[in-house]
Amino acid sequence: MSTNADPHVSDAMAGPHGAADHAETHGHDDHAHGDDDALGPVDVIAWGAGALGIGAGLLVAAVIALATS
Repeated sequence: MSTNADPHVSDAMAGPHGAADHAETHGHDDHAHGDDDALGPVDVIAWGAGALGIGAGLLVAAVIALATS
């Protein structure tokens, strides 16, 4: 069992808004419970550009490694 002599330990539990500040009490959802929004479609062009950029970076790193060895 842990013992803590910090007199403000309960402050961490209460948070900046107090112990009673939960989504049920003031009308908004602090922790994203109940969000039923579906994810959108995958942006293939953006993912392809990212993969191409990573590949180009690896190619540059390989060429530099070959040039310095």
